[in-house]
Amino acid sequence: MESDYIKVFGGNVTQSDRVEQLLQENDISPIVKSESESARLAGFGTPLPHISEIYVHKDEEAKALKIISQLDWEA
Repeated sequence: MESDYIKVFGGNVTQSDRVEQLLQENDISPIVKSESESARLAGFGTPLPHISEIYVHKDEEAKALKIISQLDWEA
């Protein structure tokens, strides 16, 4: 099954929150997938806690990747 959404970022929750906010500020609607949160809600553990993935519509992929590449992770 082909999806209209592309993964543009994967990282810890702090980084993902920053990326999500920045994308929203640039009129991109990201979808955040958190395996640890899904597992927690289902009553299971996860080997990689606090890891999130961010997806955007394939039409916004280039814009999102450009924004993400300009992030200064030291700030």
